[in-house]
Order: sequence, then C-alpha cells, then structure tokens
Amino acid sequence: MTSIIDQPTYEDPTPAAAAALGLEVRPMAGHIGAEIFGVDLARPLGAELVAEIRAIWLKWKVVFFRDQHLTQEQHKAFGLAFGELAPGHPTLPAAFPDHPEILLLDNQQLGMGGGGSFVESRWHTDVTFIPDPPTASILRGVIVPPYGGDTQWANLALAYERLSDPLKELVDGLHAVHHNALPIKRGELQSKLGKQFLGDGLRAVHPVVRVHPETGEKVLFVNPNFTSHIRELSRQESAHVLEMLYAHIADAEFSVRFRWQPGSIAFWDNRATVHLVPTDVPPGMRRSMQRVTLRGSKPVGPDGAESYALEG
Repeated sequence: MTSIIDQPTYEDPTPAAAAALGLEVRPMAGHIGAEIFGVDLARPLGAELVAEIRAIWLKWKVVFFRDQHLTQEQHKAFGLAFGELAPGHPTLPAAFPDHPEILLLDNQQLGMGGGGSFVESRWHTDVTFIPDPPTASILRGVIVPPYGGDTQWANLALAYERLSDPLKELVDGLHAVHHNALPIKRGELQSKLGKQFLGDGLRAVHPVVRVHPETGEKVLFVNPNFTSHIRELSRQESAHVLEMLYAHIADAEFSVRFRWQPGSIAFWDNRATVHLVPTDVPPGMRRSMQRVTLRGSKPVGPDGAESYALEG
C-alpha cells in the first residue's frame, strides 16, 4: 500500500571523503551553519582532516563543534591548522599576557551585562575597520549560562545573490568607510575597556561587494556596527542605501541560531558572514567566551580594487 504522504529523500550532507575520515555533518539551517561530529580538536589534525573541515566550512560559512574542552594552547593550535593567528584585537589590551592572540569576550565587558550604559548589539563582521579584516574567527564557550546567550550568523553571499539585478549593478561599484565604533543604546560610555576599543580611531575603505578569494562568490560586505557611509553617494543617499541593505541582510532566510554549551566551538568565515552578539543573558549569570582570529587579506571588489586604510 502506498503511503498517503510520500517520505522525501534527502542527500547525505556528509561528503564521502569526510565520512571516510569519521566525520559527520549535521546542517542546522537551510543555507548556513552545520555541526561537525567525529573529531577531537584537542589532538593535532592531519592534512586530510583539515582539508575536509575547510571544505565543509566554506560551504556552510560557520561550523560548530560540541564537547571540545580545549586549553588555550589547544585553541590556538586548532586555529593555526587553518592559517596564521592575528593579535586578539587591534586596540584592546591582551587579557591573557601569555596568549595575546586570545580575546576575552565576557557579558560583563563593554556594558553588555548591566550598569548605566549599554552597548547596542548589531549585526557585524569582525574588525572591518582595518584594511585586512580577519579571514575567520574561532569562538570557544568557557562559561555558558544554562539558557539565553545564543549567537546568530547570516550568510552574506546568499544575501547578495538574493538582490535584484539592478541593485547588484548598483552596489558592485560602491565602496564604504568602516570605523571602530561602539553604538551606545543608552547612557554614557564609562567603561575603560570601551574607551580602549575606540582607541585613536581606525578607518578603512572596503568594497560594498567583495569577491570571496576561495569560492569566487560575491559577498555583501557592509554591516550596521562598523560601516559609516558609502563614499560615492551623498550622506543622505548613503544612509538610505545602507538601511535597505541592513534590513535585507537581517532576513531570517539567511540566518542560523546556535545554542551554546560549555566546550562548544563556533568557527566562521569572517569574509562571508555577519553575526549578532546576544543580549539576553539572564541577570546575575555570566557568559564568558574566548576567541582567536586568523589573519586576513585585503578585500577585493568586482572592479578589482583593494581595500585600504583611511586612518590609523
């Protein structure tokens, strides 16, 4: 007897070469984000394993690993398997003097956990205020609250693909200024760490659309946290175009949401994603994460023009 509802068949998301190495891939959303199982990141990774993880990462833009209780040295070693480590942050002091490549991210920093001033959480790509933003970020959950504190990512290659052709033609030729800014939701910035983040001011010019150096995809490369304005437009025109792009980037179709656990790791392609820092950590609870970043190269637009420093 034929079933009233035919059961659909799905392609196995784990590539055969990855399965042969013991990996299992479990996508978390339709267009971005996948968990990878079957690997112990505390151990050195062979070249074949690194290549397969990289291929999965390039496809899904952000990959996640569970139950990886790494030391700081092991965290750095995992990053080094995929590229050269950058300093923890261009302006913030190192929280761990013996590990200057590790950035401490804590809900009690920068007004994200209470007090008189609050930093607004906006979609962003890491450190776009320098001419060569990081290739990737690798974030490790150290202290994770039992609920709240999820992180979201969005696929900027798909966001570009979903634009209409006239808009693609417009943004392909534009370039935007990015600056190190902390948008304040209310109150005044009192945090010493917040003022250190701002430093003396860093600004860079990037193409509004960058060509991904590994996949060849065109990627929207603006974000509401660090992008100031589009150079070729008036400030009013720029504000309207950017607000339209920001609303488009935030479309739920492009996103994935990740529930953290102690020992969870998120590894994302900083060239092709934006992410959103959570603000719903319950009062009195701590959320403490550690991040390493991989050195990047200067973005290149469809016109072949490279990013460059404007200030700092």
